[in-house]
Amino acid sequence: MQKKNVKMEVINSNAAGVDIGSRSHFVAVGQGTDDVREFGVYNEDLKAIATWLKENEIDTVAMESTGTYWQSLFAVLQAEGLQVILCNGKFTKNIKGKKSDVQDCQWIQKLHTMGLLSGSFLPDEATEQLRTYCRHRGNLIDQAADTAQKMQKYLRLLNLRLDVVVNDVCGLTGLKIIDAICKGEINPEKLASFRNGNCKKSEEEIAKALQTNGRNDYLFTLKHEYQM
Repeated sequence: MQKKNVKMEVINSNAAGVDIGSRSHFVAVGQGTDDVREFGVYNEDLKAIATWLKENEIDTVAMESTGTYWQSLFAVLQAEGLQVILCNGKFTKNIKGKKSDVQDCQWIQKLHTMGLLSGSFLPDEATEQLRTYCRHRGNLIDQAADTAQKMQKYLRLLNLRLDVVVNDVCGLTGLKIIDAICKGEINPEKLASFRNGNCKKSEEEIAKALQTNGRNDYLFTLKHEYQM
């Protein structure tokens, strides 16, 4: 049976492919040996990539969304007026076997030339900035919750059962008492005097719960968690 050759139409005649790396980027403007060049990751290197692409009359570039390493190059190429397609790595995987960065960038270039790559969704700049702030806020909330749990742990190890007499150790009463403990106050009655008027427990009951065993190592770690 005679083999059939399947020809594919060139969709993007001036296409380039970039293999993104943490320390260098490999850029292919064609399938020849001289069509591939390695660049660094500094800002001057990214601008050099844009210049080289323009010298080769490239108008559209495809790259993988590798970690966060792609973002700086993506921004530079877009600012230089090039069309940039960000692709999911699972759609640009090369054939099995031994491969190199040169082969990877040329494979991406070939796929993009044939119009076989589609870009991932990217939000506009305002949405992206809002997402950054929201993610950072979420991380801070998670860290605060984790720190509060650790403070409760070290308070218990110090035999300071603040968690029994207040609803929230990070509330008004709890933080005032913890602050005083970290500053060296160990007198239960003095600590109980920091009770907020809204607290349901009396000063006498709070004082009973705040008789420390004096472990300096637990006090040391409590101070650090409180600073966090």
